[in-house]
Amino acid sequence: MSDFLGLFGDDRAQNVENEDRHENNQTSGALQLHKEEVDITKNKVNAGEVVLSKEVVEEQKTVDVPVMHEEVVIKRTKLNNERSDEPISSEETIHIPVSQEEVEVNKYTVTTEEISAAKREVEETRHIEETLKHEEAHVNTTGSVDIISDDSGFEDINHS
Repeated sequence: MSDFLGLFGDDRAQNVENEDRHENNQTSGALQLHKEEVDITKNKVNAGEVVLSKEVVEEQKTVDVPVMHEEVVIKRTKLNNERSDEPISSEETIHIPVSQEEVEVNKYTVTTEEISAAKREVEETRHIEETLKHEEAHVNTTGSVDIISDDSGFEDINHS
């Protein structure tokens, strides 16, 4: 900042008469320059959630199952009145077992697939544009004012 003061002249080189002409009556001065910078912070916010659930859905299913059963065929054959030595009796009986297939339905559970969910972090880049301000110094003179630099790197403050 002391280098900047040299732009306004050395107070030893200034004339007391010129001081009386200025409203401020300053023999030296300093001007602070400021600029804006970006301070970016990131905050985690709730973006939503994923809920995995299941529901029971019923559906009717029709399955054709071939089944077997036995039938008894009765056949009568006419005879020509042939003689027989058998007495007439009701004691003679014939038993013919008849069978059939029955359908038995049993249900069981099988696992068909597994659904899983997991989080992962994905990094992306967002382009943030912001207008930043900064202050620049300008030295304006009126009349015959000499500005002497103290060789601190300020050659010409208005054209750097």
